[in-house]
Amino acid sequence: MRKIVSIGILVSVLLVWVAASKKPVTMFMVGDSTMADKTELDISPERGWGQLLPTYLKGRIVVQNHAMNGRSTKSFVDEGRWAEVLRRAHKGDIVVLQFGHNDAKVSDPKRYASVEDYTRNLTRMINEAQAQQLHVILCTPVCRRYFKKGEFYLHHGDYPKAAREVAQATNVPLIDMEQLTQEWLIGLGDEASKAYFMNVPAGECIKFPEGKTDNTHYRENGAMAAAGIFVQALAKANIKWVKPYLNYRPNAKPVYSTFCRPDFKSDKTVKVESDMKSFKE
Repeated sequence: MRKIVSIGILVSVLLVWVAASKKPVTMFMVGDSTMADKTELDISPERGWGQLLPTYLKGRIVVQNHAMNGRSTKSFVDEGRWAEVLRRAHKGDIVVLQFGHNDAKVSDPKRYASVEDYTRNLTRMINEAQAQQLHVILCTPVCRRYFKKGEFYLHHGDYPKAAREVAQATNVPLIDMEQLTQEWLIGLGDEASKAYFMNVPAGECIKFPEGKTDNTHYRENGAMAAAGIFVQALAKANIKWVKPYLNYRPNAKPVYSTFCRPDFKSDKTVKVESDMKSFKE
């Protein structure tokens, strides 16, 4: 009897050990400045929605935010950043793709990707991720805030349409962040929506002492809102390999990504502190 009990205890301990040692799923954020981690937390209120995404996640999942300011599908690949994501990723991990803000910049050949090239680049990234047995979620770009005489206007041309078509052609889940953030902004209205973006009055923060008007990039509340929109849409999509990790709560306190983003010019990393309890803008 004692032998049976001992074996039972041993098996239980072994199962606990296996569960504890199982590698967490990693969610790789791949995109531009609207998604990216911001490091100047003490001098600027700007935040990316991928930076605040951990607020609405639970369980054994971690966020690696590889999104970078100013990047397009072209420059992200050309600079080796996509290769770095593939190098770090393991079977069963999740890749979230969101580009479109910078692909349309015809004046910058390092970033410009025509709609056709954008389509090819996204398709390539999805195919390469799936070849490594990674799960992919494709997003259309989040909206810029642009009202004129009370009417809201979209700013991304045919790029969101192309992303939708790529998702359909490759059979990957699409989160239509353009449509969802458009609905959010229209619901808020012209005046109320200003407070979610980098419309900074003079004297508010060190980085922009004379103030700043920016209707593309988010403050913390805007990044939280966009991250919440993303997670709620994922939950509604009922995707089995991500649903267990979703934990949207309307009044949640912000939780920041703590990923050490690679510096591709050296072996150094940039540390983003996660303890925001003492931080005040």
